[in-house]
Amino acid sequence: MGEASSTTAYDDMLLKSFFAEVSEVERDNEVTRILSCFKLNPFEYLNLPFEASPEDVKKQYRKLSLLVHPDKCKHPQAKEAFGALAKAQQLLLEEQERDYVLTQVNAAKEELRAKRKKQLKKDTASKIKSLVDEGKYDQQYEQSEEFQRELKLKVREILTDQEWRRRKMQMRISEEEGRLKKDEEEQKEMWKRKREHEEQWEGTREKRVSSWRDFMKTGKKGKKGEIRPPKLKTEDPNKSYVQRPVKRG
Repeated sequence: MGEASSTTAYDDMLLKSFFAEVSEVERDNEVTRILSCFKLNPFEYLNLPFEASPEDVKKQYRKLSLLVHPDKCKHPQAKEAFGALAKAQQLLLEEQERDYVLTQVNAAKEELRAKRKKQLKKDTASKIKSLVDEGKYDQQYEQSEEFQRELKLKVREILTDQEWRRRKMQMRISEEEGRLKKDEEEQKEMWKRKREHEEQWEGTREKRVSSWRDFMKTGKKGKKGEIRPPKLKTEDPNKSYVQRPVKRG
């Protein structure tokens, strides 16, 4: 463990010594490269192949972060580039985030392989060569600059599509949460009005009882000799309460 630590310290010393001699133009160019990267692909920020290991990620981050460090680089956006590198390293060292990106990379490879298979069916010579080489022809193609360029673009396409789907889903979730919140507020308001009316009705109890007593004393008669209680006006502007007549047998 001590030997590994010494090796890392020695590597860092060599890197610092090397970057002390790097020109300002090279530092500025690296800042420009980082800021022009596709935002959803952390491998692009660190300028690494998709097969890079976590250890490769750490080494590359140390190298590039020294190159664009705000204390060393005078570019006005050096701090932004430095932060982008740090975020890219964090994503690639988190197993879940790294697996997500690599899943999209594998999906991109499968699409490109299917596309190439269709092309080979039309190209007899290439098809024969592929069969003779027992897969080596395909392996060589996937290691070519052309394939890597197509893979990079296809990964961008898939990551963009996945991000758009994620945002649409998040939008729907937000809309649903907003609707539920509105329903909850309307429900609360309804219960509030009901409670206020009940409190108001309870507050007039004494008045209603007194009116009934007065009525019983005077013995006021209604139509056909029926004795009816006096009509009471409720102070309910919304008319949520309706006093219904009592049927008598």
